[in-house]
Amino acid sequence: MAGETPEEKRVKVLRKSNVKPGKPLGRKECQLVTFDLPYLAFFYNQKLLVYCGAGAGEFEEAVERLKDGLAVVLEEFYQLAGKLGKDEEGVFRVEYDDDMDGVEVAVAAADAVAVADLINEEGTAVFKELIPYTQILNLEGLHRPLLSVQLTKLKDGVAIGLAFNHAVLDGMSTWHFMSSWAEICRGAHSISVPPFLDRTKSRNTKVKLNLSKPSDAPEHAKSAVNGVDPTDAKPGPPKLREKVFKFSDSAIDKIKAHVNANASDGSKPFSTFQSLSTHVWHAVTRARQLKPEDYTVFTVFADCRKRVDPPMPESYFGNLIQAIFTVTAAGTLLANPPEFAAALIQKAIDSHDAKTIEARNKEWENNPKIFEFKDAGMNCVAVGSSPRFKVYEVDFGFGKPESVRSGSNNRFDGMLYLYQGKNGGRSIDVEITLEASAMDKLEKDKEFLMIMDS
Repeated sequence: MAGETPEEKRVKVLRKSNVKPGKPLGRKECQLVTFDLPYLAFFYNQKLLVYCGAGAGEFEEAVERLKDGLAVVLEEFYQLAGKLGKDEEGVFRVEYDDDMDGVEVAVAAADAVAVADLINEEGTAVFKELIPYTQILNLEGLHRPLLSVQLTKLKDGVAIGLAFNHAVLDGMSTWHFMSSWAEICRGAHSISVPPFLDRTKSRNTKVKLNLSKPSDAPEHAKSAVNGVDPTDAKPGPPKLREKVFKFSDSAIDKIKAHVNANASDGSKPFSTFQSLSTHVWHAVTRARQLKPEDYTVFTVFADCRKRVDPPMPESYFGNLIQAIFTVTAAGTLLANPPEFAAALIQKAIDSHDAKTIEARNKEWENNPKIFEFKDAGMNCVAVGSSPRFKVYEVDFGFGKPESVRSGSNNRFDGMLYLYQGKNGGRSIDVEITLEASAMDKLEKDKEFLMIMDS
């Protein structure tokens, strides 16, 4: 194919099939609610897990084990085997029926690609070939599977690439599903924590959206590359770079101690998340070389399961997140000690209670708005995923992953994904996407890097 790089030709899809729940379940329908609907014009959420081992014979055995386990776990997580649809009032929902195709599973080979090539801290072109549904809108779940999996045989291991429809589930639900699937593959007969599937318990307002097929999606989402609106009459999108910065236990402890060093008496200590967020927000703002009067926004997609009234269980399956925004001028941010930014973040998170969530939902229902990347805010640092997700515990029977990464979808300048570090403990991996020149500066920022242990 013209324009393909040698790297991209290294992955060959061998065959595709579909996996359905292991037993008939009949017709099932589940209304999408206010927490789900804003993500219809995001792209599918992509994850990549890389495992060592599994030679030729072992790979085929691993494929069968994964597919068999998937059929079992889909009996509980059947929504992922369905499609998007609409009820008679035009309200979006997840529909499942036994005659649907189920989850798409592709089997591929990349015999020249080694595990070591994929645990590189930089983003790499080959990632795109290992994860399905690049640049595919969630809205296309009207006629595509809601979960697509690619199992790729590597030179010395296995890559599991996944694309989840983000209108159907958030990060908490994604990793609940992944750990449940792994549990079955390791020999459990049933999963330890079944999903809580009734979304209407979190919100039961029916919202009709005038979106029917992908061509009706907001123009930005149809062909947006790197989160830039193609209708903007500007030169091509800025070149983005991704990199993973690994913070060890001791680095995290130092960051947290530094941010808490001058906390006033009686004030609530800053959490690990608030401390690390402050550290990154400062560093990215320095790297961007913003003018003092330029605004910068810190955005966190917060889990609301315990914030809504009544609270929802951890096992709630769906989206139960909302974006929380903190805004200040770049000059104010950088002129103040770290506890200034940490206090802003802490206050925004703590004040996002059931009353605030209710008001946000009502506001959205009165004027539904499909999220765009730019909605994260100007000069933003936006945090997705969470180091609380036990991503390195996802063991399908051939050991823990060597690497867990996000795909190229839903990335934009300032997007961060936080993952637990591979070594566990308090270590955290920060996957950052930045405009290339800012990333160059961040990589040389001694204040950002000096407390990072190798």
